[in-house]
Amino acid sequence: MTYQVYLVVHEMNLNHLLSLYLQKEGLAITSFVQGEKACKYIDKNPHMWIVDSGIPDIDGYQILNEVKEKYPETPVIMISERSSNTDRVIALEIGCDDYLPKPFLPKELALRAKKMLERTYGSPDIQGSPPVHRLLPYRIDELARIVQEDTAVINLTAKEFDLLLLLAKNPFRTFSREQILKYVWNEEHFGSDRSVDDLVRRLRRKMSCLRIESVYGYGYRLLTNPLADIR
Repeated sequence: MTYQVYLVVHEMNLNHLLSLYLQKEGLAITSFVQGEKACKYIDKNPHMWIVDSGIPDIDGYQILNEVKEKYPETPVIMISERSSNTDRVIALEIGCDDYLPKPFLPKELALRAKKMLERTYGSPDIQGSPPVHRLLPYRIDELARIVQEDTAVINLTAKEFDLLLLLAKNPFRTFSREQILKYVWNEEHFGSDRSVDDLVRRLRRKMSCLRIESVYGYGYRLLTNPLADIR
């Protein structure tokens, strides 16, 4: 298993340094230097967030609060220039799982993050198979972001995979184009919602056995084969 960690640190050099140390521990890192942009990715729900409290454009405590409101079980490590007990208590009251005042050793943060992930989700060495969705004849590995038909790997773009996962985890639910845009593009799309139609077209072409039904004038839904096993 590869744990997905979102790192929010506005200082470019520190962001890069921490990313390197975290990656050395086998973690998949998505880094942000802007808090507002990071907030748009909260619904992606990674395995962990590491947030600097001193982000200029948005308070790090606000990010912590928004993450914990939606996903209270997702661990968050707060790093901060503030070393007072009061700031630590505030962070813990909001739901912070660990608080690391600066200066600290990057290696220490990386080890703390890895140990917390293993406590929360189990050790990768003993945990067993990662979440897999079976939508016959396809096998969708959510963590590795790989789709297979029998033994052949189907190469999907990041947005194609995000759309597939949205539909596969919500069979028979109808999504509007606007909902798909928000989920896949994270509100950063400035073109027409017909981009969704193009994305669906590409996914249908690559995965011809998918039963993606068009709902005229609204959006799309996935109709599953009676033999499909989604879990």
